Amino acid sequence: MTRLPPLAWMQAFEASARHLSFTAAGTELGVSQSAISQRIRLLEDRLGQALFIRHPHRISLTDAARAWLPSLQEAFSRLSMGTAEVFGPASHAPVIVRATPGVQQYWLAPQLAAFHKAHPDIELRVVTAVWSQQFGIGDADIEIRYGRGDWPNVQMQSLGSEAMTPICAPQVAAGLATPEDLAGQTLLHATGFCAGWTGWLEAAGVGHLSAHVRRLVCDTQIMTLRLAACGCGVALAHRSLIEAHDDSLVIPFEMTLPTHEGFWLVRPEGRTLHQSAGLLWQWLARQAAQMM
Repeated sequence: MTRLPPLAWMQAFEASARHLSFTAAGTELGVSQSAISQRIRLLEDRLGQALFIRHPHRISLTDAARAWLPSLQEAFSRLSMGTAEVFGPASHAPVIVRATPGVQQYWLAPQLAAFHKAHPDIELRVVTAVWSQQFGIGDADIEIRYGRGDWPNVQMQSLGSEAMTPICAPQVAAGLATPEDLAGQTLLHATGFCAGWTGWLEAAGVGHLSAHVRRLVCDTQIMTLRLAACGCGVALAHRSLIEAHDDSLVIPFEMTLPTHEGFWLVRPEGRTLHQSAGLLWQWLARQAAQMM
């Protein structure tokens, strides 16, 4: 049987791979960045292969690391579930919720604020995921994911159907009477979504405008919304996230683009939620149902 590396080394790798940051991994595990870096180098020496490519200001995974990561995360998840099954879930453990920055700011924050007011003694911990590989591991009680709901080994509940709608600052909206007025505007794109500006323009009957607009592309939707609030252009946003937006953003057109993707409450399959996590799951599901 292959001799496994020390658990602390593997934890350092898993956290670093999820965050793509030694500093963030150290913060999560309660050790310094240099300690994480040392553990990674020891692990690489033990395995005989590099796990990270060190760029000047970031790190990325090697092919070997990407291949190993899913099995390691599954093992940690099984350890967590097995411990809970034998010893029971910790009733006073914090409830850990993972979501993207956009979901956190535009949907989750008001729900958690209301939940905290109703249950002030329940400790909540919100962690951030930006990329898909940062979801699906065993250290979160509840995740809010975006997609088609086709993930394996999880229990999930839909937060409702979804549609994309243009959104911009009031001063920009003042010049947008019809979709044709988007000609010459800057359209703010967020990567990673199946439905985007091309689909919305086609549905609005102005697909020809694709050749007459400027584009600014971001890797998070929250950045497109902030740029829109600054008057930089028009973003395409999920309607459910911006129902309670502030006065810095307005919806210039009523037309929306339905999408086959949506937001889901997700939790690991086979794990019994401890009491506090179960209360939050029910609360979020109930709030979403009232908004449908």
